[in-house]
Amino acid sequence: MKRRAVLTALPLALAGVSVSGRLLAAPAGGAKLLVVFLRGGYDCANALVPYASPFYYESRPTIAIRAGAADDPHLALPLDASWALAPALKAAFGPLWRSGELAILPFAGTDDLSRSHFETQDDIELGLAANAGHRFGSGFMARLAAALTGARPIAFTSGLPMTFAGLADVPSIAVREAGRAPLDPAASALYRELYRGTPLAGAVNEGLNLRAEVAADLAQEMKDAGRKGATARGFADDATRIGTLMKDGYSLGFVDLGGWDTHVNEGGADGALARNLASLGDGLVALKAALGSDWARTTVVVLSEFGRTFRENGNRGTDHGHGSVYFVLGGGVRGGRIVGRQVAVARGQLFQDRDYPVLNNYRDVLGGLFAGQFGLSARAVDAVFPGAKPQALGLV
Repeated sequence: MKRRAVLTALPLALAGVSVSGRLLAAPAGGAKLLVVFLRGGYDCANALVPYASPFYYESRPTIAIRAGAADDPHLALPLDASWALAPALKAAFGPLWRSGELAILPFAGTDDLSRSHFETQDDIELGLAANAGHRFGSGFMARLAAALTGARPIAFTSGLPMTFAGLADVPSIAVREAGRAPLDPAASALYRELYRGTPLAGAVNEGLNLRAEVAADLAQEMKDAGRKGATARGFADDATRIGTLMKDGYSLGFVDLGGWDTHVNEGGADGALARNLASLGDGLVALKAALGSDWARTTVVVLSEFGRTFRENGNRGTDHGHGSVYFVLGGGVRGGRIVGRQVAVARGQLFQDRDYPVLNNYRDVLGGLFAGQFGLSARAVDAVFPGAKPQALGLV
């Protein structure tokens, strides 16, 4: 049995941690990438609001968001003549937009038409064309890591995500659980005694020691962060830990956030979606702070498996859609721009008279981004996204 399997199998002892001994590695140079996957298909039309479209307000009589004054907490912040930033994102993303550290890509997504959460999530994480079928041998971030010299991948998830499939020995840590106190001495002694004298004794001891080390480091970090006020909640706490660990040397990270499936009572300027968006924004600001000077060479991509239906449903929510909106953030991002192919937001432009169309395929977009960020050759990009046509959007 490999060490990873032993660590994962230890109930409570590793509560959400499955790592190799590289977890607290020495800092490494070079560009960094974090992919934030919003699982559930978030309603992008109430995140990046098409406020210039009368059809938007006609289609969403109870959940549409008006745009206007920056200081009004219920109004979206206009970014240009067509698009506005949801009120829940203004405090976090507004400054990043103004400083040129945030670019926004509407009409983005995959060519998968199933509108199935699981199928579309799998397709995106695998990074293959829709006609390639579900070949689960490797994910796109595994192939990216293989294409880079000295890449240090890490998954901030409770289990290895599909995007890292095919890559051996990827450390993973569920950051929300990583700050738990280590096992008390009696419980630790029980586990050590259980495996004493077996071939697994060394791995068990390493796992228990590592949990204690991670807990101590994160406890100190959270204490230091509280000097000037209360710590952020929810994803902000997670993102601070992610930033700390990536600053310690990891160059490729992946984290997923659930809770974006808003069929019922989604809300508009306030409500379930708004709370999720506020948590996301706060978290990414906390990530920037935790990365410090490393933010200048970090790119964060926020994406989801699909968007939602453009019209609200009878339950004041939205259903599974197609096209989405991606956010690209970072100190080296050429932001303050809405990028990619666009069309007017009108009924005649909807896909199947219900969803945003996908005009910017995620494989082409990410292929172009990785070529610019990591200096990948056309051949290397094709190894990461076979058959893709990299889209040079000048994001970095």
